[in-house]
Amino acid sequence: MNKIEIMKGIYWVGAIDRAVRHFHGHAYTTPRGTTYNAYLIKGEKNVLVDTVYPPFIDDMFDRIKEVMDPSKIDYVVANHVEMDHSGGLPAVMERIPKAKIFCTAKGKEGFSKYYSDKWDYRVVKTGDEISIGGRTLKFIEAPMIHWPDSMFTYIKEDGLLMPNDAFGQHLATDERFDDEVDQDVLRYEMSKYYANILLPLSRIIAKKLDEVKALGLPIKMIAPSHGIIWRKNISLPIEEYTKWSRGDAAGKAVIVYETMYRSTEMMAEAIADGLEKEGVESIVYNFPESDHSHIIKDVMENRGLIVGSSTMHNDILPSIASFVHEVKVLKPIKKIGASFGSRGWAGGAVKKIEDILRGIGADVIESGLDFQYKPSEPELRKCVEFGRRFALKMRDGQPAAL
Repeated sequence: MNKIEIMKGIYWVGAIDRAVRHFHGHAYTTPRGTTYNAYLIKGEKNVLVDTVYPPFIDDMFDRIKEVMDPSKIDYVVANHVEMDHSGGLPAVMERIPKAKIFCTAKGKEGFSKYYSDKWDYRVVKTGDEISIGGRTLKFIEAPMIHWPDSMFTYIKEDGLLMPNDAFGQHLATDERFDDEVDQDVLRYEMSKYYANILLPLSRIIAKKLDEVKALGLPIKMIAPSHGIIWRKNISLPIEEYTKWSRGDAAGKAVIVYETMYRSTEMMAEAIADGLEKEGVESIVYNFPESDHSHIIKDVMENRGLIVGSSTMHNDILPSIASFVHEVKVLKPIKKIGASFGSRGWAGGAVKKIEDILRGIGADVIESGLDFQYKPSEPELRKCVEFGRRFALKMRDGQPAAL
C-alpha cells in the first residue's frame, strides 16, 4: 500500500477492484474493473469522505493507517447510501463509534435502514458548511444523481469537488489522475458510465449543472467515487455531462437487430446501405452477440436509433426485448427512431418496438418495415429506400419523398 496525497493533507484511501465484470446486476459490463474511492482529510478535525465496498474494507483501513490512526477520525461524510460507497460504514463506526456522520435527510433514512439508527447523524442541506480547521466543507444536495440521498461535498479553500457518482468511470488502474491514463479509454468509460447509469436522469442533471455553475464555485479538482480523479482537464467531464444531459449527439445511426434465420439481418444491412447512400454512417449490432452496455453508450452518443426483430409468438425476440426494455427505462432523448423486422404468418414485434420508441419521445419517421419470411429483392430495395429516408430526416430534419 502506498498513500496517495491528491492535495496537501488530502489523501485517496480507496480500493481497486480489478476482478468485477458486471455492475448493477448484469446490465452493465465492466471489463476494465473499477475503483471505490474514499478520501481522508487531515485537519483539526479529521474527515473520511465515503467508504468502500465491504470486501475491500481492509484495503481502505491499510491506506488510512499509512496516514494516521483510524481511531482519530472525527467526522464521516457519507455522500451516497449505495453499498459500493457506504458498505464500509459499519466497520468504520465500530472503530470510531462517536464519529459524526454528515449526510442528507434521505441519506439518514437509508443508512438507518441498512445499518443502524443509533449513529450520530448530522443532516445537511445545500449551502450548509462545516469548518474542520483551515478548511471548510460545503454541501450540495444532488437528489437523483443518482439516488434520492445523493450529495456533493466541496472544499472551499482547495476548490476540490467530491461529487460521489457524478463524473466517475468504471476503470481499475494504479494511476489516480486523468493525465496519467489513456484519454480515449477514459472518455469511453465515462461515456459508458453516464449512458448506463445516469441517462434517465438527464433532465435532473442538466438542472443541477446549471445550479452548480450559478454557485460560482471555483473547481480545481474533481474527485469522484469511481475511477480516476480529474486534476488537469477539469472542463472535460463538465462539458461532456452538459452535452449528454441535453441530448446533444453525433449524426450517426445505430442499428440494433436480432434475427432468427437471417431475414431481419438482410433487412438491417439493406437499411445501412440506404443510410450510406445519403452520407450517414451507421453502426450495426447483431444482438445478443454484442455488448449490451456498449450499445447503450453508442445510442446515447448518436441521433439515430433503428431497432429490428423477427417476430416470435406475436412479440419481440426475447434477447433483444431486454435491450428494448433498457431503452424504455433509460429514455435517451432527442432521438430519431424506426423499427423493422421479418415475420412468419403473423407479426407483432415491429409495431411493439415502434410503440416503445414513440413512448420515449423519439421522432419516429414512419411505420416500421414488416416483411413476411425472407425479404424479396423488391423488399430489400424498399429497405434501402427506408434507410435513405431515415438519413434525410437526420440530415435535413425532415424526410423527403424518393
